Amino acid sequence: MRRGRTLILVILVIIIGLAVGFVAIRQFLLSQQQPDQPVYVDVYYAAQNIPQGGAITEAVLATMSIPQEKVIAVMYTREELSALTSNKVAKYPLDQGVPITEALILDASLAVPISGPQWASLIPPGMTAMSIPTSRLALSAYAINDGAHVNINTCFLFVDVDPAFQTILPNLTGSLTGTGFVPDALPVLSLDASASGTPQGRLELDPSVQQPFYLIPSEAQRPRETCQMLLQDVVVMKLGNFPLVADAAPADPQAPPQQTPAPDIITLIVSPQDSITLTYLIYTNARISMTLRNPTDQARQATEAATLQFLLSQYNIPVPAKLPYAMQPALSDLIAPFLPNDTTTVPPQ
Repeated sequence: MRRGRTLILVILVIIIGLAVGFVAIRQFLLSQQQPDQPVYVDVYYAAQNIPQGGAITEAVLATMSIPQEKVIAVMYTREELSALTSNKVAKYPLDQGVPITEALILDASLAVPISGPQWASLIPPGMTAMSIPTSRLALSAYAINDGAHVNINTCFLFVDVDPAFQTILPNLTGSLTGTGFVPDALPVLSLDASASGTPQGRLELDPSVQQPFYLIPSEAQRPRETCQMLLQDVVVMKLGNFPLVADAAPADPQAPPQQTPAPDIITLIVSPQDSITLTYLIYTNARISMTLRNPTDQARQATEAATLQFLLSQYNIPVPAKLPYAMQPALSDLIAPFLPNDTTTVPPQ
């Protein structure tokens, strides 16, 4: 009887040991299958746009939590706030949301004073920003905007001028009277003012009657137009005006919204030589237009200047023959037909 109870006790001990071992092994296996919970660390980033040379203070910073294994040594954590805000300035313009690292800031005592606006740092070395007037047509219907890559076309009007007078031809003629030499006096030369102002013409011989005729122009000289692409792959820095200092103040939320006027000026990033060329074009009343191009396209194309002679030969345009008949009514201008959906624009009085 006693031996039976001992056997039962041994069996119970074995069963309890197996149960404890099973639970321990199961917990061990579960702990191996479940990954460790990640540890997050707070690092600082720019809570607002910080200009180049701007002071790094706690007011312009915010924190975000990232896994500890993602934190690198150049970042600033909460424990390093004093080192981050201790007489530090932005080395470059920092956009909102950019994590602060050691390479982006420097000690204010080592900073070189930055003069001028912050967008001046967008100009590559050796280049310059040049503003030119523009219009909706010259901007490809406003498809051109900040950062666009464009080609610049220009049209000129050429006229013949007198090399000495530097005035447009033909010259005006005057009638001279009383010419000759007077004894013991200087030569006499008188201009008849009543006969002055006649355009200078030329003599031609009529072959039918063998008589000379003096021909004078029937109208002023017609300019000859030439268009050519001058610059390629030019980067647009800004379409419209840059903000003034007064514009930086926050707008009144109660004020009614103001309509933005259409831009009439554009700033281009060009070389110093090209800026001189653009300045010359502006003050010689040349017509400047821009065409939009793919920013990844860096090819340069050789183009020919467009003149009347080029158009006739390049596109095989015949010059109409002089026929003994014509269309009625007479056509002196090309007028586009007016369609029912067209709108009439009345110029301001």
